Amino acid sequence: SFLNHTAYLSCYFSNSQKTDIKDLRVFWQKGAVEVVHEVYYGQEIHDNLSPKYVNRTKMDMDKWTLQLLNAGIVDEGLYKCIIQHRDKGSPKVIHTSECLLHIIANYSQPEIAWLHTGELKTNKYLNLSCSSSGGYPEPKQMTWLISHENRTYRIMRHMNVSQDAVTKLYNVTSKLNITVPTNTLTNISCLLHLGEQLGSLVSVPLGI
Repeated sequence: SFLNHTAYLSCYFSNSQKTDIKDLRVFWQKGAVEVVHEVYYGQEIHDNLSPKYVNRTKMDMDKWTLQLLNAGIVDEGLYKCIIQHRDKGSPKVIHTSECLLHIIANYSQPEIAWLHTGELKTNKYLNLSCSSSGGYPEPKQMTWLISHENRTYRIMRHMNVSQDAVTKLYNVTSKLNITVPTNTLTNISCLLHLGEQLGSLVSVPLGI
């Protein structure tokens, strides 16, 4: 789920259409102690909920899906759904399922900045940095792309990562130090690798 959006946690089971909700107790929990949501024989009750989930959950009974509103990074983790049926007075567990919630926050487009002043001189060093901010989870790596004369070179440099103590979002920076190219147009870009499923972000190229 995207940060601050609604997360959907499914608890669908095959006999759900034939079962009267008034005969069921459905509850969601995170870990061993946190009660996220509870439906007690057709009625949603809030007495046992962990405080951080109060007024943040809704159960879609038709789809057997829990909606977790305004999902945050602290909500990441494993959720368990347990359904009990009122069987001759004593409840019996008829279904359990688990959902693993991951949160995604979009990084800003990587941006290249000059780290030195004065004019560029041939065969002197060019110092650049590339940065991106406000994303989650932690990215894999940052790659520099240097293109000239129809050829592109990839350069790996150390990526500095910092995490905001409050928001838990990441900021990343990488620095590049190369000799100033001579007599040919050179384009320098920076690529932020977010992971297999999330793809990559690329900066606007810097032409020298």
